[in-house]
Amino acid sequence: MENYYQPEIECAPREEIEKLQSERLVAQVKRVYENVPYYKKKMDDHGVTPDDIKGIEDLHKLPFLSKADLRDAYPYGLLGKPLKECVRIQSTSGTTGKRVVAFYTQHDVDLWEECCARAIVAAGGSDESVCQVSYGYGLFTGGPGLNGGSHKVGCLTVPTSSGNTDRQIMFIQDLSATILCCTPSYAAYLGERMKEMGLTPDQIPLKSGIFGAEAWSEEMRQDIQKTLGIKAYDIYGLTELSGPGVAFECSAQSGMHINEDHFIAEIIDPDTGEVLPEGSTGELVFTAIDKEAFPMIRYRTRDICSLSREKCPCGRTHVKMSKPKGRSDDMLIIRGVNVFPSQIETVLLNQGYTSNYQIVVGRENNTDTFEVRVEMTPEMFTDNVGQIQELQKKLAAGLLSMLGIKAKVSLVAPKTIERSEGKAVRVIDTRKI
Repeated sequence: MENYYQPEIECAPREEIEKLQSERLVAQVKRVYENVPYYKKKMDDHGVTPDDIKGIEDLHKLPFLSKADLRDAYPYGLLGKPLKECVRIQSTSGTTGKRVVAFYTQHDVDLWEECCARAIVAAGGSDESVCQVSYGYGLFTGGPGLNGGSHKVGCLTVPTSSGNTDRQIMFIQDLSATILCCTPSYAAYLGERMKEMGLTPDQIPLKSGIFGAEAWSEEMRQDIQKTLGIKAYDIYGLTELSGPGVAFECSAQSGMHINEDHFIAEIIDPDTGEVLPEGSTGELVFTAIDKEAFPMIRYRTRDICSLSREKCPCGRTHVKMSKPKGRSDDMLIIRGVNVFPSQIETVLLNQGYTSNYQIVVGRENNTDTFEVRVEMTPEMFTDNVGQIQELQKKLAAGLLSMLGIKAKVSLVAPKTIERSEGKAVRVIDTRKI
């Protein structure tokens, strides 16, 4: 039977959700226009005033906000509340330029933790669960968000943070942890380590896992479920909008319900900015309708996905977003072809490889070079050169068929690609474009 943290909201009739969204949007636009000079200027430049926004049907009239705006307004330019009312910051793990710093009032923290609590209950969590949070703590939103959500549900919360894998496994075993929260690549690594220790899925107390913060494929999900003997749930979020819990998967595992009482989602054409009809694949845009300290209106996430309003067997009425196929910015363009790391992962797992791989892109004589380095599993590992060449050929053919572009495949010995305890470093791009 499906459980809900806030059934009256999660299963509310559509018209009720849309009425609430309209009311909150109108109030939020007025609030930011009056309190955030950066937004006021953006709206004025765009020729729109709060009076033009009567409900969600007018959302498309507002200007977009992008990562560039966040950099320009850094650190305090987008603050929606006086600093003395802000109680916390979180920040992205961005590697380029200025980090994104997001601010929270106590009200914002409470709403965020409620969203994470909904995700934990959807994954089978209750006040009888032991929830091990192995996302990084600190500026990264993963640890603090799920930690707070776990407290709200009443789980025994084990705040291990990431890393120290053997200690993680000790706590899972000794405390009989039932829910694991971490990145999918770290879950795969924990599973691999447990297998090496001789643990079978039925000796692992875990029942479910909540995995997010990086793109992962359906094949990787099946892999993790098999190794750990759990049900693996996806969770979605970004620091700009609070963190994990913007959307989460239910027992149907067929897309993530967006918490529509807090966030309005749109899908746009990334090139023209035009809002696309329902069911189309495009770039996901979010408006946070009740965030106080760091209000985001029509924020371009760069994530590529689609939305579905099909009735969900779980009983939740909130729109579902598909698993992002990648990002319009971490999408690689190699020899003019769009390549998403998740497509490569699908081919690898279908052919029996683990999800330990690296994509190496370079440039020689004005042409892109494209290599995929893949770890062999211990069962496959051999020093028979002919056999390795056969495997490489088969994998190269699979990649060509999936991507429409040739990749050089290098099979390497097990354990030779560096493991990540946070977000996996999948791509090494040395092109100077």
